[in-house]
Amino acid sequence: MLVNLIAHTSDPEKTIAAAAKLCYSDAHIATLLDGLTPDKTAAFLQRLSDVGHASPIEHASFTFGIEGVSRTFLAQVTRHRIASFSVQSQRYVRLEDFHYVIPPEIEAIPEAKAQFVDAMNDDARRYLELVKNLENAHTARLVADGMDEKTARRKAGKQANEDARFVLPNACETKMVMTMNCRSLINFFNLRCCNRAQWEIRAVADQMLRLVLPLAPHIFAQAGPRCLTGPCPEGRMCCGQMEAVRDKYASLKAEALQNG
Repeated sequence: MLVNLIAHTSDPEKTIAAAAKLCYSDAHIATLLDGLTPDKTAAFLQRLSDVGHASPIEHASFTFGIEGVSRTFLAQVTRHRIASFSVQSQRYVRLEDFHYVIPPEIEAIPEAKAQFVDAMNDDARRYLELVKNLENAHTARLVADGMDEKTARRKAGKQANEDARFVLPNACETKMVMTMNCRSLINFFNLRCCNRAQWEIRAVADQMLRLVLPLAPHIFAQAGPRCLTGPCPEGRMCCGQMEAVRDKYASLKAEALQNG
């Protein structure tokens, strides 16, 4: 798994403070950024937090490059609708070199891991066999319809990929570029840093938090699972490890700020 921050709003906290300043003063656009010292920026951000005014924090966004994650992860992360995603296509990219993600609980049991690897190897073999069979059949049909063989082979290859991908497992690796604004990121961290989130998306969320915190420390000061700032909202499904979770994110944030 690899998570990189590849772009972000320049000076995100000052951008957000400028939007907040416009809401609460008679500032003009031409002079909106004037006087926004670090102290005044922090004061505007604290005011937003105190009154629960979240819309200004939507004006700053972060773009991540993520790879080495599974299609299972993809199905979960795209449920976060206030975000933008660009994902490697299984229609256009043929998986000649098949990679997959092994869940840690399977990795930890040798017999289970062996079964899993066998299943992945079998899936990879069947996928490539199916691709070739479909490509040959589509090429023959298109040539019979009068298309030259080179063009027919190229078009048939895409058609073959499109249908053969149905045999690929959820473990199949994918990669993506994902952009979220700060408000969506805070919601993402609330839900996906929680112990009850699936292990893979939780690991990605933790790494994303490490990357954004040094760039917007006031905005993300309380980011993480919701039990960091109040009682666990999961009720009977609570993990029962709130103190350990709070210790974990205190250490994660201290380390991120120190290294950032």
